[in-house]
Amino acid sequence: MATLSDAKRLVIKIGSALLVDRDSGALRAEWLHALALDVEAIKARGTDVVIVSSGSIALGRGVLELPADTLALEQSQAAAAVGQIRLARAYEEALAPHDLTTAQVLVTLEDSANRRRYLNSRATLEQLLTLGVVPIVNENDTIATDEIRYGDNDRLAAQVAVTIGADQLILLSDVDGFYSANPVEDAAAKRYDTIAEITPEIEAMAGDAGSGLSKGGMKTKLLAAKMATQAGCAMAITDGFVMRPLKALEKGAAATWFTAKDDPAQARKHWIAAMKPKGRITLDAGAVTALSGGKSLLPAGVSAVDGAFGRGDPVAILTPDGAPLGQGLSRYTSEEAALIKGRHTSDFEAILGYSGRAVLIHRDDMVLG
Repeated sequence: MATLSDAKRLVIKIGSALLVDRDSGALRAEWLHALALDVEAIKARGTDVVIVSSGSIALGRGVLELPADTLALEQSQAAAAVGQIRLARAYEEALAPHDLTTAQVLVTLEDSANRRRYLNSRATLEQLLTLGVVPIVNENDTIATDEIRYGDNDRLAAQVAVTIGADQLILLSDVDGFYSANPVEDAAAKRYDTIAEITPEIEAMAGDAGSGLSKGGMKTKLLAAKMATQAGCAMAITDGFVMRPLKALEKGAAATWFTAKDDPAQARKHWIAAMKPKGRITLDAGAVTALSGGKSLLPAGVSAVDGAFGRGDPVAILTPDGAPLGQGLSRYTSEEAALIKGRHTSDFEAILGYSGRAVLIHRDDMVLG
């Protein structure tokens, strides 16, 4: 079973009910500053941390004195616009005393559905993590409408975990795990310590109810678990209301862990290998040697480009005699790749009109054999 101390790249999802007091609408600052101690300790052992946080609408609602019941879309967007500033400031003030830099990343469902936006989001998050930053991710409720919404941050957190290749996702919740029935209504409800497979029977146990401030119920958490575990990311549901909930989880607090069969890198390789290529890239002998040694593919090692493909599309990788070598995701369109094949990075700006990326297919986006 996964344990939090093993995490190399961790996504933490925090719901509105944990961050915002239900009665006053004020930030639960003491809880957030205690959580910052957990994040500091996890970062200190070399783990990358991303926080997916609800709370902007709940904070903005209180400031604008909007009603406690369901808001109209325009009211929700206005509340989010006010609350996002306060949410970002709250995280900055909580983490800065621990020498941790934060960044606000606002996304919508469109950003993962659209291939170019997905790749841009991934590149930005990867760069932030490389620089040691703790990204704070939230759905961009200020502009999101129903057709481009996730609608709950459980699935958004899972999507972020998949995007960055996280190996663990922790949902801090108002319950301490997955139960066979609603424990509030059924005293005989059983909590599962570990779930290795999400069966139809498990799905049937999930209810719909969320708390007064949150939108997600257990069904959304199961959907998040499916998405995460298929990508090689283990997921846990645990009680977030306790002070320092991540430390509590490390010390054995009640939780349900959903196990992943592969690690994120292997799961990604399987996904790439299963895709239908939209084009072909033929290499020279030097590039074949470089790839066999674990290197990424540079445009300088490409002798031919065939087919029509976009940025992020799968392409077949061929040896000089046309034999299949592998498959990967291109970081350039077919038109761009054809222009820069055989050329060095220093030539890209003159050819493309912008400096571009040094790599055509990164080794993390490539499967050989």
